[in-house]
Amino acid sequence: MTALLPLRHLNVCVCTFRRPQLAATLRSLGQIAIPDGISLGVIVADNDDTPTAQALVESVAAEIGLPLEYIHCPARNISLARNACLDASDAPLIAFIDDDEVATHDWLVGLLAVMDRENAEVVLGPVRARYEPDAPSWMRRGDFHSTTPVWVKGTIRTGYTCNVLMRPDGASVRGRRFALSRGQTGGEDTTFFAEICDSGGVIAFAPDAWVEEDVPVSRASFAWLAKRRFRMGQTHGGLLGERASRAWRATQAGLALAKVAYCGFAALATLPHAVARNRSLLRGVLHVGTIGGLIGVRELRQYGAPSAGTPRHAA
Repeated sequence: MTALLPLRHLNVCVCTFRRPQLAATLRSLGQIAIPDGISLGVIVADNDDTPTAQALVESVAAEIGLPLEYIHCPARNISLARNACLDASDAPLIAFIDDDEVATHDWLVGLLAVMDRENAEVVLGPVRARYEPDAPSWMRRGDFHSTTPVWVKGTIRTGYTCNVLMRPDGASVRGRRFALSRGQTGGEDTTFFAEICDSGGVIAFAPDAWVEEDVPVSRASFAWLAKRRFRMGQTHGGLLGERASRAWRATQAGLALAKVAYCGFAALATLPHAVARNRSLLRGVLHVGTIGGLIGVRELRQYGAPSAGTPRHAA
């Protein structure tokens, strides 16, 4: 008779701030396939001033049949919420999914299969955007909101928390936390995973481990995409410029400016074709943001409301 191997525990973490879509996220976790040899738990970190998500979490917990831990971490700082999840979990495996996403049936199966096959400390999955019928046609055709990793010379150099599985006891992950200084500007996940990669950690990709995200009307605009690309560029430029000389930063800013010009010409050349034109324009905005990050322009505030009466998403 073959002895049964001990179960590995895996905690799925969800950071939330005033999002009713959290209920759909949690219900999707109750319906996913649990990989062989895995026991599953869920941790929800509520980043609001008062525990506004607690009642929803407790009601859904009774439905989904999974151990569910609720944490209230009031600071309107997404890094604090992410770190609270890391601190609360003692499992050898930890995953993150956003509070406006739903997991597909084989989500964790796909992530874990790639992690075990490639012996990676981090595995990213794709996020598939779901557009409303009245979203701009160019946006739907170009699929501007879906998320996949960026490869640099065949290697994934950074990552994101909207669909990820990690080994928290891995040599390059152990003890690492998200930067509180980026908890309202965004880019805290980019920095976190870039540091893992710089420390020798392997980041892999599971192309079949999908989660899905509805694109609300508030995000279905060129202006929203441009703001997001600018912030991404700022984060990239800031990472490039850390501990670099002034002359090196100036050189990189010059290269980014040349890329801005190239993107402008590319947009002009494809002016009648909305998908190609807007893709070039958004790429140019990204490089403008890179210049801002290199020269120290203050990053845009993405998360956290200035007052308790002004709701803003923090996850």
